Amino acid sequence: MSRAELGPAGIYHRVVVYLLFAIMLMPLLGTFIYSISSSWSATILPSGFSIKWYAQLWSDPRFLSAFGQSLLVCVGALVLAVVLILPLLFVVHYHFPKLDALMNILILLPFAVPPVVSSVGLLQLYGSGPFAMVGTPWILIGCYFTVALPFMYRAITNNLQAINLRDLMDAAQLLGASTFQAAFLVVLPNLRKGLMVALLLSFSFLFGEFVFANILVGTRYETLQVYLNNMRNSSGHFTSALVISYFFFVLVLTWIANILNRDKSE
Repeated sequence: MSRAELGPAGIYHRVVVYLLFAIMLMPLLGTFIYSISSSWSATILPSGFSIKWYAQLWSDPRFLSAFGQSLLVCVGALVLAVVLILPLLFVVHYHFPKLDALMNILILLPFAVPPVVSSVGLLQLYGSGPFAMVGTPWILIGCYFTVALPFMYRAITNNLQAINLRDLMDAAQLLGASTFQAAFLVVLPNLRKGLMVALLLSFSFLFGEFVFANILVGTRYETLQVYLNNMRNSSGHFTSALVISYFFFVLVLTWIANILNRDKSE
């Protein structure tokens, strides 16, 4: 579409959108430039550029361990959430649709209690005794599971309402499919987009979670955000490289997921 076809209003709206986009990118761009500068203190521009901070970061065994441990607890929590929430949502929406209003209230309870308060209670409950899990990844997986529930529930619920679950199940059963076959072979493929959105939202949030990880496990099972907090007194170039690496990882993951989602839908 040409500028003449857009008109003055259309051009103005585009300029505003591009300007806002540029403003949002400026802090990220500044962090990236600082991460590749060899020295940048009293001058407008860096005195030189180098990738030594990235080389130092990605050769640090402690960083690689924290990165892998963050992936482990996030993926573990999301797998647990998918295994438990999908059957629950199917049962609620297909057999007990009136429970959806109650579920919408219950599912938001993890956000009603501040993470610091929840962490203190969990320390008291799981700090000792037969279920002593403080300092282990298991308590983080459990916490992250509850944090991911609202994202998972809301995104998949919207998808279930969009596909008209009852009519879809009735049509599949009329064609000879059992309830399990209809749910697994007909309903589940139609939930792919909602599930993908839920997983991306949940992973992006959990991968950057700090409060639970810092209070419940700390350096005993150091995650990426705890590592970043512990390295805050190191070089600013090094921490900037860490922030950019984190952002780039989430960006690439989202890009790959969007490509896979688009290819399957086509």
